[in-house]
Amino acid sequence: MAVEIERKFRVINDAWRSNISASALLRQGYLANTAHASIRVRLAGEQGWLSVKAMTPGRARAEYEAAISAVDANEMLGALCEGPLIEKWRHIVPHAGNRWEVDEFVGENAGLVIAELELESEQQSFVHPDWLGAEVTDELRYFNFRLSQEPYRRWPENLRVPA
Repeated sequence: MAVEIERKFRVINDAWRSNISASALLRQGYLANTAHASIRVRLAGEQGWLSVKAMTPGRARAEYEAAISAVDANEMLGALCEGPLIEKWRHIVPHAGNRWEVDEFVGENAGLVIAELELESEQQSFVHPDWLGAEVTDELRYFNFRLSQEPYRRWPENLRVPA
């Protein structure tokens, strides 16, 4: 079983921008969301992906991915996905030996910036960059599938303030 161990944080300032090593526009949508799993289609540049992620709480979740053609991904995004698509710039930001993925959302989720770090174990320690805010790993509203159902722009103002 493939397991993804990740931590998610709000981003509170733009200090990370000066360290971007790569960026890509991602478009993704959801084919199904159940109590057990979500099924996602993603287009990253000219590569498509079909992913299944377990809906278990915590830092570690089962995740399965398969490459698909960009043509198939575009067709599924346009015809099969419900709710607004998740569109975001994914920036790779190295910091203290780690590879952070900073997602800068656009479209219906514009204004939201989340930093993610994939880890080897749940106990792995890491240096917190000064641009990290509150951890949101366990907050469902920050899961991408939830953002496709309840976009950031529709959140009450008090929930949109960086933590």
